[in-house]
Amino acid sequence: MSVRMGHTLPQTALMVAFGIFLWTFVEYVLHRFLFHIETKSYWGNTIHYLLHGCHHKHPMDGLRLVFPPAAAAILCIPFWNLIKFCATPSTTPALFGGGLLGYVMYDVTHYYLHHGQPTNQVPKSLKKYHLNHHFRIQNKGFGITSAFWDRVFGTLPQTKAADKAR
Repeated sequence: MSVRMGHTLPQTALMVAFGIFLWTFVEYVLHRFLFHIETKSYWGNTIHYLLHGCHHKHPMDGLRLVFPPAAAAILCIPFWNLIKFCATPSTTPALFGGGLLGYVMYDVTHYYLHHGQPTNQVPKSLKKYHLNHHFRIQNKGFGITSAFWDRVFGTLPQTKAADKAR
């Protein structure tokens, strides 16, 4: 749609890439501030458990890793409207498409980090980083597809070697 509205293919590709980048920020913010929110009430605890707590309680359960597609489809509407509010009509489709692609990449990556057996260094490091969040330091390491925003916001967990040196 962005191409049909007058943008070149390289411009559209750049907007899609920026949409993916924006998704990584949304991923970090949701994981840190919604999925790890401190709750005190029964209903707050229940909602938190259903949203994310069950994933931390049973991190290797393949049925609790991916956000339900029907719910994700419903949430596309407010995200589309937010992008439409912040962007121009011709850039909205490419940015939204990039964000949606980023979300799908996140879901696939997250599933792989829990159930895959990586053989290359990058996915091995990412798996170690994410499982560290589950089993060692749950209040750090909120990035799933990368540690970029953890570096930016100071939530990068220390390595085991740094912990032992203390």
